[in-house]
Amino acid sequence: MYSDKVIDHFQNPRNVGDLPDCNGIGKVGNQACGDMMEVYIKVEEGRLADIKYKTFGCGAAVASGSMGTEMAKGMTIEEAMKITNRQVAKALDGLPPEKMHCSNLAADGIRTAIEDYFSKQKIGKGE
Repeated sequence: MYSDKVIDHFQNPRNVGDLPDCNGIGKVGNQACGDMMEVYIKVEEGRLADIKYKTFGCGAAVASGSMGTEMAKGMTIEEAMKITNRQVAKALDGLPPEKMHCSNLAADGIRTAIEDYFSKQKIGKGE
């Protein structure tokens, strides 16, 4: 059974779509179920000024992406790197055990997008 928050974030997902001027992209997937997520971030002055996501997955994946991006928006890079799948699931008032892997997509996607941002910054500085 899903919580009201999961249902709300599934039916009314926040931050869905592309971010054309992003400076970091995280692409993650779960081989066990086939769910995939892409997270796009725009970093300004060390903070996530904007964040969007797209997912190919179940309702729990949609809700996790929505909640994860809501949590991360406005955070410093360091704060956003510390978001865990358990924090995403808790913010959704829980996920069924068989759907916890969906919260990994959001947390891992955010971290992967930040890592991509860092790698692009090194390239941009000639390092």
